[in-house]
Amino acid sequence: MGDSFTEGLDDPQPDGSGYRGWADLVAGRLAADAPDFTYANLAVRGRLFPTIVDDQVPAALAMEPDLVSFAGGGNDALRRSFDPPTMLARFDKVIGELRGTGADVLVFRFADLTKRLPGGRYILPRVRLLNQAVLDVAERYGARVVDLWSDPGFDHPQLWSVDRLHLSAAGHRRAAAHVLRALNIEPDPTWLADPPLPAPRSWMSARGADLRWAGQHLAPWVGRRLRGRSSGDRLQAKRPALAPYADQAG
Repeated sequence: MGDSFTEGLDDPQPDGSGYRGWADLVAGRLAADAPDFTYANLAVRGRLFPTIVDDQVPAALAMEPDLVSFAGGGNDALRRSFDPPTMLARFDKVIGELRGTGADVLVFRFADLTKRLPGGRYILPRVRLLNQAVLDVAERYGARVVDLWSDPGFDHPQLWSVDRLHLSAAGHRRAAAHVLRALNIEPDPTWLADPPLPAPRSWMSARGADLRWAGQHLAPWVGRRLRGRSSGDRLQAKRPALAPYADQAG
């Protein structure tokens, strides 16, 4: 359950049919060990925390899963309407409810993306607040923590998409490795390998890249906020029901 992070942006399927991402990679690994394994992915890009809870949690509970991942709140932290007390109270209730079914629950300490975004200093305290809440709730209910925040490898620029907000294919592989380790499964060691650093750029080249990013990614994001729109409007979950996992990872 969740938003673009769990849907898989920006890790395109090799055949161009959509996005893959860490959840698909983990599902492929689990399916290889269990022939009867089934997998659903209810996440939709742009979803805010209340929508994830209202729409995705009931659907997940109805499936009676053995393992659930919940990652939400990142989109809320980017908005002026961010309401930590209300959201964190609901987060506590949701994880308690999921764990009450007997399912294993994965929760995430988000990697630090604030160094790549304008207004990062404003967002950083919110990210720290969410990440601390994850630790507190996980300890209270016995959930499994996937700790991306503590991994300095996510400072590598090649682990992030050109939009500076979503993980790249390499970033999703690294996140998948952390998820598998939280499940006590050793991942493919190449998923934790650091990609080559990009070639150094001049000051002028870097400022040009900043301007292109602002025009191609920041301006459309601001425009959607002003119109009350989301990148996930009219989109549905890519795997809305439990089904055998067909590996497309290549």
